[in-house]
Amino acid sequence: MFDNFRDKVYGWTFGDKKDKNIDGLSPYIKPVSEDAAYTVGAGYYGLQAHKLNLNGTWDNEYDLIRKYRDVAIQQEPDSAVTEIVNEAISGDDDGTVVKINLDALNLSDNIKKRMIEEYNTILQLLDFNKNSYEIFRSWYVDARLYYHIVVDEKKKGLGIQELRRISPLQIRKVREEKTEIGNAGIEIVKEVDEYYLYTPYASRNYPSGLKLSLDSISFTHSGIVDEQTNTIFGWLQKALKPANQIRMMEDAVVIYRLSRAPERRIFYIDVGSMPPGKAAEYLRLIQQQYQNNISYDVITGELKDTTNVMSMMEDFWFPRFSGSKGTEIDTLEGGDNLGKIEDVEYFKKKLYLALNVPIARLTGEENTGAMFGGEAEISRDEQRFSKFVSRLRKRFSNLFLDLLRTQLLLKGIVTEDDWYSIKEKINFDFLSSTAAKEKEETDLLVKNLEILKDAETMVGIFFSKKYLQKKILRMTDEEIKLMDEEIKKELADGELDDFSVVKGRIQFDAEMDALMNPPLPAPKPKQK
Repeated sequence: MFDNFRDKVYGWTFGDKKDKNIDGLSPYIKPVSEDAAYTVGAGYYGLQAHKLNLNGTWDNEYDLIRKYRDVAIQQEPDSAVTEIVNEAISGDDDGTVVKINLDALNLSDNIKKRMIEEYNTILQLLDFNKNSYEIFRSWYVDARLYYHIVVDEKKKGLGIQELRRISPLQIRKVREEKTEIGNAGIEIVKEVDEYYLYTPYASRNYPSGLKLSLDSISFTHSGIVDEQTNTIFGWLQKALKPANQIRMMEDAVVIYRLSRAPERRIFYIDVGSMPPGKAAEYLRLIQQQYQNNISYDVITGELKDTTNVMSMMEDFWFPRFSGSKGTEIDTLEGGDNLGKIEDVEYFKKKLYLALNVPIARLTGEENTGAMFGGEAEISRDEQRFSKFVSRLRKRFSNLFLDLLRTQLLLKGIVTEDDWYSIKEKINFDFLSSTAAKEKEETDLLVKNLEILKDAETMVGIFFSKKYLQKKILRMTDEEIKLMDEEIKKELADGELDDFSVVKGRIQFDAEMDALMNPPLPAPKPKQK
């Protein structure tokens, strides 16, 4: 239905971007596609099915995302994903989940203030403080997150008006290349056109759809791109196989227990010297005679013959020919190892390892990893898990960075050139709740305070007070300003006075000096 719109690109853009000629920019060396754009030749019509078929497990990106979602709703993977999201996303009393950090920027306070205001506007458009858990979980499971940036094209200076989330099953980035063959048969790219292809119908095939401009879409992915198949993988990719294995093992255990748990009878029926055909007919007759449930229906006056179909749960019937024992009924004992599930536990541990979550968190087992620190020891698994969560946060922050860029450019706060010079210095601070992170921060603070005591005497000589606050105490500009205001307020309220502070410091220095330099013992009197 979209064939009539195949040449038109919808969505707004920054300035005039019609010139797509890339001569002079090394067209003979194609860059690695970091966002897994689907590359096609110029003049194509419709994006067909992207056949990948990796080890026979999936055929295209649509099937891959569906498999991620199917795995994520299983009990064990769901517990692991919930644990990861809970560690990555945690809010404080006012609901703030992630804050912007502009300390590394060498900009005026006015511009920093405006950037913080626009960042808070983006959080409101995302409703992130309320929906942060769902947004992060969806990004983690699908490994992709798309937002349509709605802008009033007649009044772009008003900034972003709305952010509409798009399912990754409905959109894909496309890179259309116009090439020619150069010397030595090398393919040279002469012109490139990139856009997003959107269709409202989630399908395994990408039919012809609406072309959306790059600036009108915000796209954030996992960062795991397979260069061979040009496909974005998620963190659940390596959990697909163990998740399927554990499901099959659990089903096998259930079937085995159902089939082996009950005790069943074995009927050996004496058929004398009957031929095999007659013996089998006689055996069936005996089965029907003892197994059929014939009842009388008082309403219709009919006899009901309810046949019981033989199954593995029922008795066994075997003919016994002449020359052997007569009719005999024996008992087949039930299984005696039904409580052993070592195979299931083995695949569960493989699954937990594939999900990068400490096994002790999901199984309740004692942690046996190497320990660090003093009283509050942290295992090696917790250290590894903390770093994994930090990497996830760093990658997810690209969503805020991309939207902030769009907002600042639309409102004219910064230019395109300014943005590329400052974007690497913009950081986002997530509230942390991991035990390993808290222990690491506490140990670092104690260590820095000890260093600060030694460096305090050099303030005004080699270092400034603000330098020590930033480099040793790791305080941000906002925290330094807040601490200065609180100290001034406490001095004004009489809660803290300069004399008491100085007196306490002098007393502390005297005690430390006495401890480090104890008085020498008095000389003993000489004996006569």
